[in-house]
Amino acid sequence: MRNVAYLALLLVLTQGCLPSNSFPSVTIASCYDGDTCTTSEGEKIRLACIDTPELRGKRSDPIPAKAARDYLRSLVVGKSLRIQRHTEDRYGRTVADLFNDQPIGKLMVDSGHAEIYARYAHQCSWVSGN
Repeated sequence: MRNVAYLALLLVLTQGCLPSNSFPSVTIASCYDGDTCTTSEGEKIRLACIDTPELRGKRSDPIPAKAARDYLRSLVVGKSLRIQRHTEDRYGRTVADLFNDQPIGKLMVDSGHAEIYARYAHQCSWVSGN
């Protein structure tokens, strides 16, 4: 009985912290901006837990937006990555984490090309405090 309780506690503590190699793979064909990509199968992916400058619209900031897009492209385009799907957004995109050896969203934040999207930060185990 003691071992069962220990295993149950271990499962609770590690929920959402599965190693990225346990997730399925996708190949990224292109990136529209710093937080939206398309797979070779046509699935649109919105990177979870981050926000980058907008390329178009009234809140656009083209110079940092292009830099974020270009950096994301250098990390993912043409590469097979692990994906952890979370949900679908109001535009029909899959909201997900992408991983190589590290979460791509974390690399975007660490490089200064993205900010953590606080409203949705609970979805990502790599965000501090989750």
